Amino acid sequence: MSIAALVTMSRKYGSNPEYVLAGGGNTSFKDTHFIYVKASGNALATIDEDGFVKLERAKLDKIFENRYSEDFDEREKEVLADMLAARCPGEEHKRPSVEALLHHILPYSLVLHLHPTVVGGLVCSEKGKEFFDNNFSDDGIWIEPTMPGYILSVKVNEALEAFKAAHNKLPLYIFLENHGVFTGGTTLLEIEYRMSRLYEKLESNITSKPDLSECEYNFEAAALLAPALRAVTGCSSVSFVHNKAIMEAVETKKSFGKIHTTFSPDHIVYCGTDPMFIEADDLDDASSKLSGAVTEYVARKGHAPKIIGIQNLGVFVCADTRREVVNAKLLFCDAVKVAFYASFFGGARPLPQELIDAISNWEVERYRKGVSNKGGAGRLAGKVALITGAAQGFGKGIAEELASEGACIAAADLNYAGVVSVCEELCDRFGAGIAVPISANVGDEEDVKKMAYSTAIEFGGIDIFISNAGIVRAGGLEDMTLANFELSTKINYTAFFLGTKYVSRIMKVERKYNSDATFDIIQINSKSGLTGSNRNFAYAGGKFGGIGLVQSFALELVGDGIKVNAICPGNFFDGPLWSDPEKGLFVQYLKSGKVPGAITVADVKSFYESKIPMHRGVHIRDVAVAIFYIIEQKYETGQALPVTGGQEMLH
Repeated sequence: MSIAALVTMSRKYGSNPEYVLAGGGNTSFKDTHFIYVKASGNALATIDEDGFVKLERAKLDKIFENRYSEDFDEREKEVLADMLAARCPGEEHKRPSVEALLHHILPYSLVLHLHPTVVGGLVCSEKGKEFFDNNFSDDGIWIEPTMPGYILSVKVNEALEAFKAAHNKLPLYIFLENHGVFTGGTTLLEIEYRMSRLYEKLESNITSKPDLSECEYNFEAAALLAPALRAVTGCSSVSFVHNKAIMEAVETKKSFGKIHTTFSPDHIVYCGTDPMFIEADDLDDASSKLSGAVTEYVARKGHAPKIIGIQNLGVFVCADTRREVVNAKLLFCDAVKVAFYASFFGGARPLPQELIDAISNWEVERYRKGVSNKGGAGRLAGKVALITGAAQGFGKGIAEELASEGACIAAADLNYAGVVSVCEELCDRFGAGIAVPISANVGDEEDVKKMAYSTAIEFGGIDIFISNAGIVRAGGLEDMTLANFELSTKINYTAFFLGTKYVSRIMKVERKYNSDATFDIIQINSKSGLTGSNRNFAYAGGKFGGIGLVQSFALELVGDGIKVNAICPGNFFDGPLWSDPEKGLFVQYLKSGKVPGAITVADVKSFYESKIPMHRGVHIRDVAVAIFYIIEQKYETGQALPVTGGQEMLH
């Protein structure tokens, strides 16, 4: 047995959302002298050996011999200090889980502690103990709701001794009411068998599963309520969640009241203790009640609600960071499932109020929440950016640059597989849920409307709209077909109008509830929008028109706190627009004879590089720097900023 087995077990169960959500759960391995237990802030799904903190067991034993303060807060501080003192040399930078003491006393070399949803249905129910007595009393221990930490460890230790005295054997399971389950063994195979047996018994009493399938809802209402909630709650991240089970829950205030966010410590940490519900007949009714309802809630609780149910619509999750919202959505949906499964064990039962209050104010859980929900830093932290044409080239590069500065990204493209790949990369680098892909044809009005609304539903609003999607159909008058001309105009000109129309609608809603809110609409134009382009008039005409739209939209939207500007990059020679071996501009210009005397693609490239005073094409970083400038400056709108290496200059 080694720590390698611990890593294998942790990843096996941690990567399965039926067992672990939001990085929860805990695992450990121990021998006679040392225990390796998950350090706070690590996720089981991806943990490696460095994610565990090594503790001296002899020092942990002494904790049970020590006398601590009668005051709860003081006692927990004293116990934590002793736990930290048990860390082995070189482990001082890690903080052991609050459940490290529990792992220490359990008589198994491998210990697995999880909060599976099906188990939650049992331990968060009215008759869970009765089911336990009939099915597990010879193999397990049931612990009534108890404050996590030292007190729970002492209570479990006493229960272990009593079980061994009564049964002359070790328990296979330890059920923590309103919490989860522990099991252990000497091998991973033993643990797998025990978990399988546990599930078989529970599922024998469960005759159906909650319906989590998608269902119809008022898409526009959700999209227009999201930025309103973002404004009135003051939360930078708001996200809508719905499915058939949730739609049933929001039918009435009574049905919503059955979905407790106080089933367990994890639900409290991520979802808060008091969801808000707004009874409303329609969008207008809900909108009129938002501000007053949130103001009353804040006056009563001292903070904005995390979970807001809207009658017959769905649920909004509100938080300060995207990561916190992602975690809260997971745990709220888990609470919906727990309530459903609990119906097979006599109905749902939340934690006792005194424990809810104590856990809400416990430093250990505040620390865990802070580590788990820590948001990204950066000059765009808390901002939402919608970027079109994000599957490749400038769009992909801009998405990467903005995400690196803390922005949440809605990546839109007709090439949906491409933006899925881009978003997967961004989420791997910057955190789960930080980027979402959207399939969109920017020349189609319904697609554009859906694109804007989908962004608001997922992130709560749109702070930055980068209209980047574009195409080139080069050719002279005799070569250009009407179809190619109209397609070029639709994507390079009309699409900017459509995007601005629907994106500004979302921005205006947030501005209505927060007069200090400001936004940016940025068209990625071109140097061809500043000067004519030989045998490329379809592209240049659309881009020239884009500058006219920028200036006109800037005048119309300035009163709504929306700045509208354009960036006019020079030639991006490294991108697919120029370098694609079949459809790139180098190939098109060579075939169209736009560069006299050019025989090869290299000749075309050299010709265009010679026109640039800085002797190179534009880089994505050059454009990103211009975007940051436009966003951060507060006194310019309606401008067209050249980023051309001196090839085109402001007049």
